[in-house]
Amino acid sequence: MFDMDPNKPYTLASGDRIRVIVFGQDALSNSYAVDGGGRVSMPLIGLVDAQGRTTHDLEREIEAKLRGGFLREPKVSVEVEAYRPFFVLGEVTTAGQYPYINGMTVQNAVAVAGGFSPRGSKSSADLTRVVDGYPVTLQVPLTHPVLPGDTITIRERFF
Repeated sequence: MFDMDPNKPYTLASGDRIRVIVFGQDALSNSYAVDGGGRVSMPLIGLVDAQGRTTHDLEREIEAKLRGGFLREPKVSVEVEAYRPFFVLGEVTTAGQYPYINGMTVQNAVAVAGGFSPRGSKSSADLTRVVDGYPVTLQVPLTHPVLPGDTITIRERFF
């Protein structure tokens, strides 16, 4: 099974949008997108690796870079402004990419995609998630939690 520890901190990846606040530095405080390479481009310090990091890790990294010749004692706060989308494929009414909502299950994701098609299997789904850099696909119940970046595939049912 996937690592489903609800207390495990969220890690950033391409497609996430974050809000970075550098206290006392309005010019540096802004909303930034995590690019396709998993990096964030910020004024003064340039590219910062965000891929696979928690917001806390990223705060420390940005502080360290700013301390390296730009600010004396930078205080940085990072929060996720918008999670990367999830995808629904297969036997649903409207397959595609959708914005992530906290606490989603496979069933919620199917509902967002317009529900099952007449041929859609309502017993389980295939869920693909990138784990340690590799895509892993498992058959899961409809009550299984969905995370940002997941791909849900509804198979055709056999009568």
